[in-house]
Amino acid sequence: MKYFVGLLIVMLVAVGLLFFTTGEQHGEQDGSEPVTGLPWQIEQLPDGDTRVFGITPGRTTLGEVIERLGNDLDLAIIARPREAGTLEAYYSHYSAGPITGSLILVLDVTADTLLALRARAFQDGGTRRYHLHPDDLPAAYKAAIRAITFLPSFGLDEAIVRARFGAPAEIIQVDAQQNHWLYPERGLDLVLNEDGKDLLQYLSPREFGAHREHLEQATTDGQFPD
Repeated sequence: MKYFVGLLIVMLVAVGLLFFTTGEQHGEQDGSEPVTGLPWQIEQLPDGDTRVFGITPGRTTLGEVIERLGNDLDLAIIARPREAGTLEAYYSHYSAGPITGSLILVLDVTADTLLALRARAFQDGGTRRYHLHPDDLPAAYKAAIRAITFLPSFGLDEAIVRARFGAPAEIIQVDAQQNHWLYPERGLDLVLNEDGKDLLQYLSPREFGAHREHLEQATTDGQFPD
């Protein structure tokens, strides 16, 4: 049984990688419905916001996401010692069309709210995860999604990125292994890692300037983002 499950996972990853490299026009050529919800299908809205995976950073709430994606998620405050941390919703299995991976949603809550939530939360063993008290879940569901991180189940490379997203406005190399490909107008920071842990981070274009400054400052200080 484990062999067939493993084989299925390998097949799904292979299909996703093939689609990532060649499949944007699928559906238009064979008469079937075009595939939507793909990582490079970032809709730029008239008010300057963007939408990807059906989520508009800064506007779509966690409750609205749950209505679409279901409640099979891990909701927790992620924090190191002496850090306020961030409130995140984690979908361990997410499919962007045929492309599989995991999805992390960072919620937009104030520092005071985060401290209050953490005071009532319970720590998951010795980890840096703090799960919310049940009474605090309704407030979390009303919070907007501030940032989206999609981690594909396969590694990317420069050729794939240029084919799907085009040339970036800027590339910031934070260390010998990690490069951030920045697409400010689309609110996308695409991170290529030599160790294969590539990711795509989406946020509102309005927030991108501050994101870039933080990235540049962390690079200057030698305190590279996780």
